[in-house]
Amino acid sequence: MKQKPDLNFWNLWNLSFGFFGVQIAYALQSANISRIFSTLGADPHNLSYFWILPPLMGILVQPIVGTLSDRTWTRWGRRIPYLFVGAAVAVAVMCLLPNAGSFGLTVGAAMIFGLFALMFLDTSINMAMQPFKMLVGDMVNEKQKAKAYSIQSFLCNAGSVVGFVFPFVFTALGIANEAEKGVVPDSVIYSFYVGAAILILCVIYTTMKVKEWPPKEYAEYNPAPEAEKDKADWITLLKNAPSMFWRVGLVQFFCWAAFMYMWTYTNGAIASVCWDVDMTAADATKTAAYQAAGNWVGVLFAVQAVGSVIWAMVLPRFKNTKMAYALSLVLGGIGFALVPFCPNQYVQFIPFLLIGCAWAAMLAMPFTFVTNALQGYGHMGAYLGLFNGTICIPQIVAAVVGGGILSIVGSVQSNMMIVAGVLLVIGAFFAATLRDKQNNEKR
Repeated sequence: MKQKPDLNFWNLWNLSFGFFGVQIAYALQSANISRIFSTLGADPHNLSYFWILPPLMGILVQPIVGTLSDRTWTRWGRRIPYLFVGAAVAVAVMCLLPNAGSFGLTVGAAMIFGLFALMFLDTSINMAMQPFKMLVGDMVNEKQKAKAYSIQSFLCNAGSVVGFVFPFVFTALGIANEAEKGVVPDSVIYSFYVGAAILILCVIYTTMKVKEWPPKEYAEYNPAPEAEKDKADWITLLKNAPSMFWRVGLVQFFCWAAFMYMWTYTNGAIASVCWDVDMTAADATKTAAYQAAGNWVGVLFAVQAVGSVIWAMVLPRFKNTKMAYALSLVLGGIGFALVPFCPNQYVQFIPFLLIGCAWAAMLAMPFTFVTNALQGYGHMGAYLGLFNGTICIPQIVAAVVGGGILSIVGSVQSNMMIVAGVLLVIGAFFAATLRDKQNNEKR
């Protein structure tokens, strides 16, 4: 096979630019799902169950998208059609989800509507997200792959910042941040509308700027799909996966479980720690203080994203990649543990900057380790789809047991941040055991 050519900065940028819009949608979902369902009337002990759907859709959708796109050839490419369809569906659902409480439905019906909307939203986001990772695997050589994923990480975090701060900014502009009982505030609804518009514009840009290789040219740089079909079933691929696939997956388990608890419980944690909201009270989510805390959570998540961007520029300076990975997770664990002890809303910037260090490593390093290990294996799309299971499964497990753990830690949502910190430190231990030279070893 021929060596893939070096790409200039703007070629690498264009490969991932649409990720900016996709990440805005993902950020709006991450920062507001607990807020939306709490506003609709969900019990805190049941909040984690609403978070089962996003990773469940991911583990179902991404391997399918990866496998199908490995076998797809159209005039628009093999990955881009899935990107465009996923983005189009996401735009439609983003206009529906925050209105779950605005259609005059009963509480139960509104939650069911919200659950179905969330299911379709995460399905479409996953469908739109996966092709960006596969485009890098298809078109970027090993030497530039770390740089390509770093650009993707930057765009991811930039999109996160924008999506996270939308409700806070719209409230500052005078859009209502309170609404009648069971109705999501306009500040959140308009955030989803604007996020949907940006998403489709960014995806259109990528589809216009990126030209995937036609089959003949693709085969010159990658294993030809025709030669792979006899061993393309997922069980066989998993059996033949390099050991790095599984070792990084173990690190991923603890990392993504930790962040699942951040997304689920940060709204309640910040409301109680910084706004003195009694989250055990029946009407806690109906207070102006809770909605103000919800806006501030978006700001804190944006601070986390900024910290991630800064730390992503520091990471390449480490000569020992696995130790940089481990250190990043330890810093994030410390950040989580500090959240319950920072009653000042501005002091909370410190924990979330540290959490951003872990996020930066989680976005770039696993895929660098794994895609390098997969060189020569073929089926890049299918493998990356399957590797997404190491992101989705821990979230599903964490969501299932989240309510029980919350009860164990006294039903105090801020204590779940300490649980998340412990999980990241465990992940750091396993990250430190990775051996870079094992990339081509099979399990």
